[in-house]
Amino acid sequence: MQRLIVLDTETTGLSPENGDRIVELGCVELLGRKLSGNNLHLYFNPERDSHEEALRVHGLTTEFLSDKPKFAEKAQEILAYLQGATLVIHNAPFDVGFLNKELSLLGLQPVTHYVHEVIDSLAMAKEQFPGRRNSLDALCDRLGVDNSGRILHGALLDAELLADVYIYMTRGQHALLGDGTEDDSGENAQPATNRANALSSSALAIDLSSISLPTILPSAEELAAHEAILADLDKASKQQTVWRRQM
Repeated sequence: MQRLIVLDTETTGLSPENGDRIVELGCVELLGRKLSGNNLHLYFNPERDSHEEALRVHGLTTEFLSDKPKFAEKAQEILAYLQGATLVIHNAPFDVGFLNKELSLLGLQPVTHYVHEVIDSLAMAKEQFPGRRNSLDALCDRLGVDNSGRILHGALLDAELLADVYIYMTRGQHALLGDGTEDDSGENAQPATNRANALSSSALAIDLSSISLPTILPSAEELAAHEAILADLDKASKQQTVWRRQM
């Protein structure tokens, strides 16, 4: 079963090369596209103050972080948790850059040495929604993920929100592949193969041969709405949709 870790960090600033450090790490585990509850959430003493702009974002003061462990004290626990997983990170180069810097200070390999792969959900969103805002807040609004509790950025909360966003963004491809999907409420449904078997069993028990179903044609408004959706899909794929090429 694929093990996904949705990961987010908060930092003292924007540049690990200029001495900025990680102050918070939040990780959410997905097994078979379901939240497992096996999460990892840590605060760190960065041994330096956060830049004013960063402090406004996460609100983690030097005083609050002063009694927290240093990254070095938790590095092996973090690597054991991430081992072999696929990481999902929004704007992955930023977080991976900070993780790699922390690991390099300890003489350890880059994070990609320990994990299966890294998926950048920001790059994925830009491909799905070209020309639109693709921040985590924007994606939550677009996909119907409740982010009303996100006053300040927090690594664990942001990882939890990103987990929902990632599931929504990849729902279609997993439904087509038949390896698990979600129902309309956003909850994880049973695997598509199991549902197909259940439907097949039910169909065998009911004789539908005597039932005549009416044909309901779409209205002009429905046809126009359908055409608008097709046009959006065609635009997003840069006019590479199969039905356009065959028309």
